[in-house]
Amino acid sequence: MTGTKYIKLAGLLVGVAILNILVLSPGFLGVEIGGDALETAIGVTLLFASALAMLYGSYVLLFKQPVALPVKQISTREDYVEALTRYRRVKSLEGDINLALDQMERLSKKNDTLLHVLLQRFDPAELSYKKFASVIKEIEKLFYLNVRSMLNRLHVFDEAEFERIRGQKSTAFSQELLQEKTNLYNDFLTFMKDSLSTNEEILLKLDKLLLEISRLDSFEPGDIENMACMQEIDSLIKQTKYYKQ
Repeated sequence: MTGTKYIKLAGLLVGVAILNILVLSPGFLGVEIGGDALETAIGVTLLFASALAMLYGSYVLLFKQPVALPVKQISTREDYVEALTRYRRVKSLEGDINLALDQMERLSKKNDTLLHVLLQRFDPAELSYKKFASVIKEIEKLFYLNVRSMLNRLHVFDEAEFERIRGQKSTAFSQELLQEKTNLYNDFLTFMKDSLSTNEEILLKLDKLLLEISRLDSFEPGDIENMACMQEIDSLIKQTKYYKQ
């Protein structure tokens, strides 16, 4: 995302420079600052507007936080990356967020590799190819369902309250209440760890699937369901897809 911002900023600067050259260069419009009153006014206004555009554009692209998409509107991998990246600043969650982003990157690479291998072994019109591709798509959906669940919890996470409870600074409250709050945040952290663990398991099963596909010389459509890795994937999907929010 940062690379895209720099590209947009470079485009803005180049555009402003070209506009100034076209207007002020004697070889083009030749507006002269210091000439007659109208030309001077146009030239000064252009320079002022150019400076303002560059300053505002730099602020928007480099410093202004983008408006966060509601979780239910997140759909693309880029949306998920941007949504998770916003929580990197939370020190207590930085490790989990970095792991989640790394898992997403690895999932993308593994899926690309799997689909490439399938194309080497099967024709896309074959039933075997369609079955494998369908499973890969299904497990990708499960992976991002876990990420979406994490984002739903992160959306209501109160960093200041968490740090206050963790430091036990809320001495005005009873120990019982503090313990309940501590348990609440511990449940949140446990949920994050469990979701990350499930996604790591998904990545492992994709590795196993790739290995099994590369080992076998031929497939019959009926044999695919009997592959150990396919059965493990099917079991994982059935265990988790119905209770994730």
